[in-house]
Amino acid sequence: MSLLIKNAVIVNPDQISAQPQEILIERGTIAKIAPSITEKPSQIMDAGGKYVLPGLIDFHVHLRVPGREDKETMETGSVAAVKGGFTTIFCMPNTDPVIDNGMIVEAIIKEARRVGLVNVFPVGAITKGQKGQDLTDMFELKEAGCRALSDDGKAVANSQLMRHALEYAKMAGLLLIEHCEDASLTHRGVMNEGLNSTLLGLKGIPAAAETIIVARDIELAHYLKTKIHLAHMSLKRSVELIRWAKAQGIEVTAEVTPHHFTLTDDMVKSFDTRTKVNPPLRTTEDVEALKEALRDGKIDCIATDHAPHTQEEKEFEYDQAPFGMIGLETALGLGVTELVEKKYLTWPQLVDKMSSQPARIAGLAYKGEIKEGKDADIVIIDPQREWVVRKEEFASKSKNSPFVGWKLKGLVKMTICGGKIVYEAR
Repeated sequence: MSLLIKNAVIVNPDQISAQPQEILIERGTIAKIAPSITEKPSQIMDAGGKYVLPGLIDFHVHLRVPGREDKETMETGSVAAVKGGFTTIFCMPNTDPVIDNGMIVEAIIKEARRVGLVNVFPVGAITKGQKGQDLTDMFELKEAGCRALSDDGKAVANSQLMRHALEYAKMAGLLLIEHCEDASLTHRGVMNEGLNSTLLGLKGIPAAAETIIVARDIELAHYLKTKIHLAHMSLKRSVELIRWAKAQGIEVTAEVTPHHFTLTDDMVKSFDTRTKVNPPLRTTEDVEALKEALRDGKIDCIATDHAPHTQEEKEFEYDQAPFGMIGLETALGLGVTELVEKKYLTWPQLVDKMSSQPARIAGLAYKGEIKEGKDADIVIIDPQREWVVRKEEFASKSKNSPFVGWKLKGLVKMTICGGKIVYEAR
């Protein structure tokens, strides 16, 4: 089956096309791009001069599969992804059971193919059961389909074990994604430690809990000449450490979530548990530093940390409710509204942060750009269309988002994955 997209304003990480182009897709691949294409496809669609981007790639998603399908299923998570413009997602291993062996990896991939909407790459655990004691069989996980490993939700506390993890991951050709949190400093903390935590009477999570692990892992990566990817950075100080590391030539990459470059711990004053995330929402100074780091390239990519929970769980008191919010369906709109519209990033730079850089970091050579020979993973955006985040319109099974009621700019009109139309806005 072939598909021809007409009147496409192509947005790649390096430029926006000066005039509308036509894109011919054949057998899941971008076969030709030109101002006019004479081949007769089996299907034609008109982009109407809207922006056409490479499919977004999310490095950090909690699908809750297997074991917590009451929060999210492969179907609901996949629909939420394509509705948000994502064609590739990496799902984290803190499931039940933990993704720590090849059988579970293969089962997840099989289920994702059954649903058939989005590319799903399971992230294997670094340690068995995420208990921080024994390393998983990284070569088995790689063979089963993993490209990255993480104990997300927990840092690898033992530095010697983390050293061995980095060494084995390098041999296996896998990327390690670290959740930067010294648990000995965060015990029972529920929000950023500071003035607001004192005023609200809630136990704080100190900034040093993040930066201690950031600094340690940077030093290990430097010593061992290995790569490390730092998940959901939240602090100005973390940015400073990453900036120093990159200047030294250390192979460190980092991500930031839309909620961390958008919201501050002032939001917690409402005691709305949808604002309870880990790492916690920080200060205005931190938010500004994260935006600047996106602008100057010290933060490499944007990831959602999509973390669905049931309504009942989020109705507990603030210190008892679980951490996390959903993000697949609002990430692009927040990127456009908070970064592009406010002149922190251009459209090509946003594409770079949400597609091209994640593809590069993960080694997905055929994704992240709209070019001939690349995978036909494409999202069509109306860049000027404003829309309101409505709880009842979420495709995700869970609705735990503090952005309900927000007006955002940049609406996903269509998502194409592997040359197949998998989402079309009504």
